[in-house]
Amino acid sequence: MRILLLGSGGREHALAWKINQSVWANPLYIAPGNPGTAQLGKKNVDININDFDAVGKFCMAERIEMVIVGPEEPLVNGLYDYFKANEALKDIYFIGPSKKGAQLEGSKAFAKAFMMRHNIPTAAYREFTLDNYEEGVKYLQEQTLPIVLKADGLAAGKGVVIAQSHVEAIAEFELMIQRAKFGEASKKVVVEQFLDGIELSVFALTDGKSYVILPEAKDYKRIGEGDTGLNTGGMGAVSPVPFATPGFMHKVEERIIKPTVNGLHQEGIEYTGFIFFGLISVNGEPFVIEYNCRMGDPETEVVIPRLENDLVGLCVAATQQELHLVKVNADPRAAATVMAVSRGYPAGYEKGYPITGLNESFGKQSLVFQAGTAEKDGEIVTNGGRVLCVTSYGSDIGEAVDTSLDVLQYINFDGIYFRSDIGYEFIKKIAASWKCIITITCNWRKFCRRSNWKATAGICMPMTKCCLSSFTRLMSCGLNKFISK
Repeated sequence: MRILLLGSGGREHALAWKINQSVWANPLYIAPGNPGTAQLGKKNVDININDFDAVGKFCMAERIEMVIVGPEEPLVNGLYDYFKANEALKDIYFIGPSKKGAQLEGSKAFAKAFMMRHNIPTAAYREFTLDNYEEGVKYLQEQTLPIVLKADGLAAGKGVVIAQSHVEAIAEFELMIQRAKFGEASKKVVVEQFLDGIELSVFALTDGKSYVILPEAKDYKRIGEGDTGLNTGGMGAVSPVPFATPGFMHKVEERIIKPTVNGLHQEGIEYTGFIFFGLISVNGEPFVIEYNCRMGDPETEVVIPRLENDLVGLCVAATQQELHLVKVNADPRAAATVMAVSRGYPAGYEKGYPITGLNESFGKQSLVFQAGTAEKDGEIVTNGGRVLCVTSYGSDIGEAVDTSLDVLQYINFDGIYFRSDIGYEFIKKIAASWKCIITITCNWRKFCRRSNWKATAGICMPMTKCCLSSFTRLMSCGLNKFISK
């Protein structure tokens, strides 16, 4: 099957990696792709994915049989509708919803109204525009803190503000509506009740009537350790999520996933593709924070590696409305991805720094997915805020995270930064003194790797050959024995 995958980030690299394993895929094209995807498909294609005519012409010229859309923007802009309205393109299998279906992500107000119509649990809300701005200010003054404000439209993942004071809430409200802080996206603002709990992401593939549930994940948005600092597109993710027990997931399916898919069908909304359910568990009860009309990033980088099914086979089943015949199987191992970003991200950052270590062999337990990268003069350089991520398997989340961190010691570019605490709430704590030893070891190994001194290299070689994850577990075990005495 001749397949075109649209997108260029880490999500698309992970999807291409999985598609490339399929018995269905021959050949695979990626548009525009990145240097990582170039190693998987027949070739990257230099196409603006929001230029529908260009995408359509390529599909006709290369006799494409299936299109899989990675990012949300082409879907919100109506790429599915463009294909279905074109006689030469309408029979191509298309994984992605119609323009109206994509409004689940493209309009927060649409999504909230949809949830209300179908009794799907979510936070209480009101929506405001310039026409009822003063009413909105009064409403904000009456709300308990903190207060959640969301730009209605797409804002590159930055359109949500959690205000800790009424002054901050009103100031942000003014910036969004009166000063167009997020352009067209914030002409309408949704004000939500704040829900206090722990978040997770659940993914489903639907054919418009039936659905299958993929492995769940939890991502980490904040730039700083301990979930501090500015919001980002995502600094890492883990799967499975320990608190997503069978009982909890039953609630998710019965109260959220089924009503969503049934609601789309009842309202005649064409939807063949992925639904991302951004959820929060409040005292064990699931609520919807947001919908996305595609897979998440960086969640895809842990969900897809754990998916044992043929991804293209699942997509074919979706286009034939045969998902009710499919059972999803997940790798029992945990997976963790850690994102390496450019210095200054998510604010200003520079591009064009050479990346070293990408050609190293890290074993079958680890994968490197490129995101913001480019090829220049024969070498891979940084080309974005989120540059790449390392996904690793493990017997548990702690082992998977440790392995990814160990791999990242061998990859470098000027200004590289990554969080070392991804999955922290699910990993057993170790004594601060032992954690200090681990940190020193990491830094020592990095120093040795960068050094040209033969003596230094000789001293640290035994440590270099020792996997940091094993070293961590060994010391943790030793500490436990020490405490037990």
